Amino acid sequence: MLPREFFDRDTVEVARDLVGKYLVRRYDGHTLAVRLTETEAYVGRMDKACHAYNYRCTSRTKTLFAPPGTAYVYLIYGLHCCLNLVTEPEGEPAAVLIRGGQIRHNGAIIAENRFGCKEECLSAYQKKNLLNGPGKLCAALRIDRSLNGLPYGSGALFVCASLEEAGLPEWPEDRGPLGVKAGKRIGIDYAQEAADFPWRFYLENR
Repeated sequence: MLPREFFDRDTVEVARDLVGKYLVRRYDGHTLAVRLTETEAYVGRMDKACHAYNYRCTSRTKTLFAPPGTAYVYLIYGLHCCLNLVTEPEGEPAAVLIRGGQIRHNGAIIAENRFGCKEECLSAYQKKNLLNGPGKLCAALRIDRSLNGLPYGSGALFVCASLEEAGLPEWPEDRGPLGVKAGKRIGIDYAQEAADFPWRFYLENR
């Protein structure tokens, strides 16, 4: 498991550094793991795309003020959950949105959660769209609003630098240098100048 200090840093740096790490989800005796391929940074003190812009604290955004590493899970369109990991010191509303991943452990359950069928039965379209979005990733890993405010260090949801740290077999193809690219965040055209911040990070070869 990554040390708590990993999240107690500049949010943009954390977002970049999370790419290539492993998100582990444990529930009902299952252990699921994905390699993180896409993230976005949100910084409340100056980012108009952040829910807590200008330190706006509401019943929805109060989790963003929690200690670093806390899970911030919210609904979009009243249907889909999105997972964020709180960053920077407690009281500074900032977080990293987890946008996408690749299956690394228990793909059969991940596919079942997402599409109701086993991994080997997925169509080419389903494979391409399995984890390529924040709502899709949450559905596949059974992440919902019940995990909002989950403290850092919980065994139910955490991030590792390697699969071995979670007691899982490594993927040899993950070894070697990462090609991480940066670009504009997605779906925030309303955020004026913040819409142009290059705070989305993703693997070059996803």
